[in-house]
Amino acid sequence: TLMSGLIDKPGVYRKQGVGIVKGSKVEHLAPPHQNVPGLMKDLFAYLKTDEIELIKSCVFHYEMEFIHPFIDGNGRMGRLWQTLILMSKYPVFEYIPFETLISQDQNKYYTALATSDKEGKSTQFIVYMLVVIDESLADLLTFNNRTFTTEQRLDYFQSVHKKEFTRKDYMNTFKDISTSTASRDLKKGIELGILTKQGEMNKSRYVFS
Repeated sequence: TLMSGLIDKPGVYRKQGVGIVKGSKVEHLAPPHQNVPGLMKDLFAYLKTDEIELIKSCVFHYEMEFIHPFIDGNGRMGRLWQTLILMSKYPVFEYIPFETLISQDQNKYYTALATSDKEGKSTQFIVYMLVVIDESLADLLTFNNRTFTTEQRLDYFQSVHKKEFTRKDYMNTFKDISTSTASRDLKKGIELGILTKQGEMNKSRYVFS
């Protein structure tokens, strides 16, 4: 599973009470662990509703944090699920790094969660996430309209693509470059020691060192 090796019993619903503590203050006290299976069942049922994906992804993210179904890793799971829900309708969200964007100002993230918690509804968190989405899409559009050096392209691609990839994956991010330019970029990455290559010809795959 995603959390295997990071926490005890990954993928298993918690069997104890938990909360979110910031400093000496309890920001959120999660529902009793006995309620978790039922709450999660209702949450996944919500995914089958006709709500638009933008709103649905924000609500799911918030409810995942509110329920706090696992001992640890709930934030990562909430952000991952939001990305997956959005990608199911809008493939461009594969290239929107929510983890990075939220980590740039975590106080706003936790404030939005806390405000929604106190109000008993996810409205403020939805507004916060829609702003993050809007700003990230604007940045992506700006990025696609700029001319970058090889090093800048490699640096950006590394920030949004952590796993093994092919030249085609690289070109899907930089749609205005040619096959030869992509090959030169990847060769340069190997020379700089930031990339390693596995396989040859059309079976070549790359991974950041």
